[in-house]
Amino acid sequence: QVQLVESGGGLVQPGGSLRLSCTASGSIFSIYDMAWYRQAPGKQRDLVAAISIGGGTNYADSVKGRFTISRDNAKNTVYLQMNSLKPEDTAVYYCRATRGTFGAWGQGTQVTVSS
Repeated sequence: QVQLVESGGGLVQPGGSLRLSCTASGSIFSIYDMAWYRQAPGKQRDLVAAISIGGGTNYADSVKGRFTISRDNAKNTVYLQMNSLKPEDTAVYYCRATRGTFGAWGQGTQVTVSS
């Protein structure tokens, strides 16, 4: 089964940018739909962006026009480019792989947007 490892989180000032990466191992990456979720303290885990095996994408309204999800099947990696970051984007960001009824989560990476 697939294992996921996120990287790229950190502290950034409002208006700044970060790129998150999620690298998969243990299975054929290209057969999974991929997504990024985030969870702020005391809140539920919410979908941020998703990309299908065919490359179709969808975004939460709160990040449309600022975030871009992409995938590189040759590198077994999905990315989340985050621009124009706001303090309300502060959260732990999780990568998820799904195929049918199967789903796997990464361990998460912290993103903090603060001056």
